[in-house]
Amino acid sequence: MEHLDPPARPTTRLETRTIEVVPDEERHGTPRSQFTLWFGANMQITAIVNGSLAVVFGADPLWAVIGLLAGNLLGGAVMALHSAQGPRLGLPQMISSRAQFGVLGAVLPLCLVIVMYLGFAATGTVLAGQAVDGILHTGTPWVGVVVFGVLTTVVALLGYRHIHVLGRAATVLGIIGFLYLAVRLIATQDVATLFGTKPFDGATFLLAISLGAGWQLTYGPYVADYSRYLPRTTSARTTFHCTLWGSVLGSQWSMTLGVVVAALPAATGQGFLDNQVGYLGDLSGGGVIALLIYLVIVVGKLTVNCLNAYGGFMSALTTVSAFTRERQVSQRARTSYIVAFITVSLLVSLLASDDFLTNFKNFVLTILMVFTPWSAINLVDYYLVSRERVDIPALYDPSGRYGRWNVIALGCYLAGVAAQIPFLAQTLYTGPVTTALGGADISWIIGLLFTGAAYYALTRHRSNSPEHMLDASEAISDHQGEEKHTSPS
Repeated sequence: MEHLDPPARPTTRLETRTIEVVPDEERHGTPRSQFTLWFGANMQITAIVNGSLAVVFGADPLWAVIGLLAGNLLGGAVMALHSAQGPRLGLPQMISSRAQFGVLGAVLPLCLVIVMYLGFAATGTVLAGQAVDGILHTGTPWVGVVVFGVLTTVVALLGYRHIHVLGRAATVLGIIGFLYLAVRLIATQDVATLFGTKPFDGATFLLAISLGAGWQLTYGPYVADYSRYLPRTTSARTTFHCTLWGSVLGSQWSMTLGVVVAALPAATGQGFLDNQVGYLGDLSGGGVIALLIYLVIVVGKLTVNCLNAYGGFMSALTTVSAFTRERQVSQRARTSYIVAFITVSLLVSLLASDDFLTNFKNFVLTILMVFTPWSAINLVDYYLVSRERVDIPALYDPSGRYGRWNVIALGCYLAGVAAQIPFLAQTLYTGPVTTALGGADISWIIGLLFTGAAYYALTRHRSNSPEHMLDASEAISDHQGEEKHTSPS
């Protein structure tokens, strides 16, 4: 296989790396950057909306908070295990899934990942556009959406370093802004009386767990994109914990705020459920303070929207490169992928349904159905079957070690999706087991456990991994050694 020398260090502010391995000499940063990125990315209004859904659909606020915390911890642990792969491999997350599914087989989950990114980018842009409009006072919602799209494009084009800088800014602003809102709630409302007003209900409690877990698990397909520049010697344990606690603390804070505002009597009529952004502006006291809260909302949403755009273009490029065998693309191509993704997400957001809360709940739970099997296969293979040994050059070669298709992985993936159907609780379909459980959706648990167990049972004695991790230079050396050994004397 042809060896591609890494390009020189970039001389512009724009990131030049895409789906290729990040060379050791370009690695930088510490795991602390994972904490601030994921904390800042979760201190945002969509997480508040996500938390409110537990109350909107019937949970007592106390059990909603507990259920969301349990879900955030469970899903966050799975997501952080993906993050720990980044420093070791130096690769975007979805490239590594070729080791399980095959170079072409990985296209199936990749296409679903792109749909997920578009969905989250579009729904988040609706809320962010409202906040931008609250700052600019244009009175025209589409203007705020477009302005936010332009901001997302600029930061996503600048790339990895600047996304992490934005994450640090979102952390600081989020703490200040959300702490102020919490104080305002406690000062103006009798918050304590909201908790424990309803008896425990298993179905709504499990829904709260699913909302928390689903929120975290959907980060899995791109979380390693933001740890891949860390030095190879970075502790996997430290990366895991920094990612886990940054994401869990940020999301739980936001979701708890959502639980409280959804439970307040003021959250009816023209309150939070009808105008989430405007409600938070009014809660802040209005005036200049409201403008600052809108700014906090925009920065938080900008952080996570850049993650969606950046991950979306990486996934699109990974999909195309499976057929073209490209490892690197030009800056112009990189720009084209990002602009195209954001343009599509803007169009979707401008055409979005007004029934935002219900659609968002269904979107989160549906996406959860198709990504828990992928996550289970990726983690079981990496940590238990391959034991962190990957032939990196083979990830780009359909004729290499991992081949074009891995029938076992694809079969387990599809079986894992199908196994969840009886456990679904969706608007269009409710599974028979869910009905027997009183409406509780536990499909994501089935997806993780069933798929992981099936894949491990079928592959633990059939590992296709090398004896040790192979980077480009080692693979070439091994290949040349084999040629020398087999050549006639």
